[in-house]
Amino acid sequence: MAKKGKIENNQKRRRMVEAHSEKREALRAIVKDQELPMEDRFAATLKLAEMPRNSAPNRVKNRCEVTGRPKAYYRKLKMSRIALRELGSDGKIPGLVKSSW
Repeated sequence: MAKKGKIENNQKRRRMVEAHSEKREALRAIVKDQELPMEDRFAATLKLAEMPRNSAPNRVKNRCEVTGRPKAYYRKLKMSRIALRELGSDGKIPGLVKSSW
């Protein structure tokens, strides 16, 4: 099990990304628009830099929803390989059979 603080910080980042996503996308569109004057684009870049760091989507870490483990994460199942194996062995995931020979 991961530390509760790490899990809570990651959840806080997810909420910040969601809250600031519209403003961030609008500023990024201004920065990428080549037809606008350079001063406006530079001002938008400065506003983007002033936004909180944790509102950037790439700061969010994928973590297992069962254990909070950050590594060996399956995106499709939203859990780590260890949690998947344990739940599969207990028969809690339909269609998944642990192979043994």
